[in-house]
Amino acid sequence: MNRKGSLLLALALGFAGALGGAMVARMMPHGAQDETALHQLLHDELTLDASQQARIADMNARFAVQKAQLVAQQRAANADLAAALRDEHSYGPRVAAAVDHAHHAMGALQKATLEHVFAMRAVLRPDQAARFDAGVARMLTAEADQPR
Repeated sequence: MNRKGSLLLALALGFAGALGGAMVARMMPHGAQDETALHQLLHDELTLDASQQARIADMNARFAVQKAQLVAQQRAANADLAAALRDEHSYGPRVAAAVDHAHHAMGALQKATLEHVFAMRAVLRPDQAARFDAGVARMLTAEADQPR
């Protein structure tokens, strides 16, 4: 491959990586910023009792392990996609399969995150759950509410 081709490939891979990262960030209901806001809501605004705090801490510890595994799967899927883009140079069968694999990995993380959110919600009293629901809805729609 000549120098110009290598440069174009590097730019394409960089663009694909940035696009993939942006897609993941937008699709995840529970990004690092939202995760912090959700835990701030739980611990600072809902006045959890000791039992609720202990149960949620246990859930968070289990979810951290699961999340690390799913993030590793997502990174592997992104690496597969990068390799397919590098080798195929078009939206061919290998790229399509890699995109499907990446979407599956993103979806698995999103589903696990939602299951974790609902598990935490189940620990709450009805008055806390109503405030939690409102906070989650705010977090999910915060970007949509901002003017572009």
